[in-house]
Formats: sequence, structure tokens, C-alpha cells
Amino acid sequence: MAQKSGSGLLVIERILRDRDGIWRQVVEERDLKTLTMHMFVTSAVGLACYGIVLGASHSFAQAVSSAIKLPLLFVATLAICLPTLYLFNLIFGARLSLMQAIALIMVSITVISVLALAFAPISLFFLISADNYPFFKLLNVAILMLSAFVGLKFLTSGMATLNAYQAAHTPELEEEAPAKPIAAVPNGGAAAAATSEAEPPVAGLVEPAANPGWPGVATLPQAPAIVLPRQTAVPAATQTQRKPASMTLLYIWIALFGFVGTQLAWTLRPFFGSPDEKFEVFRNIEGTFYADIFRTIGHLFGG
Repeated sequence: MAQKSGSGLLVIERILRDRDGIWRQVVEERDLKTLTMHMFVTSAVGLACYGIVLGASHSFAQAVSSAIKLPLLFVATLAICLPTLYLFNLIFGARLSLMQAIALIMVSITVISVLALAFAPISLFFLISADNYPFFKLLNVAILMLSAFVGLKFLTSGMATLNAYQAAHTPELEEEAPAKPIAAVPNGGAAAAATSEAEPPVAGLVEPAANPGWPGVATLPQAPAIVLPRQTAVPAATQTQRKPASMTLLYIWIALFGFVGTQLAWTLRPFFGSPDEKFEVFRNIEGTFYADIFRTIGHLFGG
């Protein structure tokens, strides 16, 4: 009996409690569209709620803006990086379908969003009790990084499970059978000799003797037999066998996903909104995300 794919926000409970069942469903490509849609809804709600907490450091308008932009950030990052993962999969002969790739990544994003939402009360507590914008900013960056680390661990776990399944269900290469000689004689005797092994003689028919001994008829000497090697067909499994996805390529893709996500977050800023600046939906692109983080650390510890 097929397991249910989960419904709405409860899909995160199934991901955390029945991880093997989720991987099995992805491997079997069973009802992946419904599962992916449920994970998308859960991720959007979780990231939107966490975005409200981030934007609350500035104003109500910034909270609404961050609630919209944070889910957009993850969806856009997925759209940018998904073709690369799928092409890696095709180039190296893996059997990961596009829908399986989307489902695996959405599992990771769902875990990230719900884990970030679980940290939202802590973030809100420090926003209220500590009037320190640089500390609040770094705290939430650390929360998102921790959530991303845990979520991407789910991605690698799912890919490893998929690889193990494919390796277990991929036919092994069969050893080539040794060529069997076929005895053949001149004047078309090769065909008869080739079929003599597979077809038994018909009952009631007697083959003529080699030397009937008729008087006056000399026995002709037989020509030496010609040995022909039997052709061995290549197993069909060796022609269609495909390798599982490479975990090394997955780690490279995860690093690419992280770089694209952080730079896209810098492009879509502000998410926090400095209290000293006016509200803006987007700001001019200047500097980098990493330079801003180091500058914030300098302001926090440098006084």
C-alpha cells in the first residue's frame, strides 16, 4: 500500500519522522508533484514568517517586504542552480530525473525554512531585549547558515540513498562466455554442423554411413574440419547501464548553490533594514555580501 505524501504543513513532520519513506517515494517517483507542492507551501509559509521577524528590526513595511522577498530568494536560487545539477546528472550518466532533483532540493529547502522558523522566537527575543542592530544582524545570519547546513545534509543523505538504490538495482556486467568451436565441413556442411548441437536428430531417420562399402566405389577421404569461433552477443545490460550520480559533483553544486544564494540575497536586500536608513524595497548594488559581514563584525567588536 502506497504511503501518503503528506498534506500541507504536516509534510515537515513526515520528513523528520519518516525520512526513509520520503527517500523511497522519491526513488520510486511516486506522486512527486503533490509532495513537491506541499513542501513548497510549507517552505513559503515558514520563510515568510521568518522574514517578518527580520524586517521587524526596521518597520512594518520592511517586515512585509522581507516576508515576500525571503521565499523569493530561495525559489530564485533554485531556478538558477537546478539546470546545472540536472546537466551534471546527464553528463555523467546518472539516472536522476528532473522531478527527482526538484523533490530532493525541496526537501532541503523545507528543512531550512522550518528550522529557521523554529529559531524565530529566539531572534525576536533578542530584537526586543537587546537594542543592537549589528548583533541582531549577525545572529540571524548565523541562524540561516546553521539552518542551511542542516538542510543540505538532508540533500546529501537523499542523494546517497538514491545512489545506493540505483547501485543495488543496476545489473552487473556479465562475464563473456568462452567461444565454443563449431566444426564445419566443406560444401555447406558448416551450417549443418552449427545446428547439430541445438537440434536433436528426428526419430526414424538414420544418417548414411560414412563408408557403405559398395563394390567398385572408392571411399573419398574427408577434408579436415574447420573450427569457427562462435559469436557471443554483448549483454543488453552493458549497453544501457548508467552510473549513479556523483557525490563529488553534488558537493560542488552545493557550494555553487551557496555562492549564488548569498549573492542573490545581497542583490535583493534589504531584509533587515538598518534603523538609521529609510525604507527601500531594493537598494543599489554595491560591495558584496561577505564584505558587509566583515564590516558588521568590525562594528560589533570594534565599538
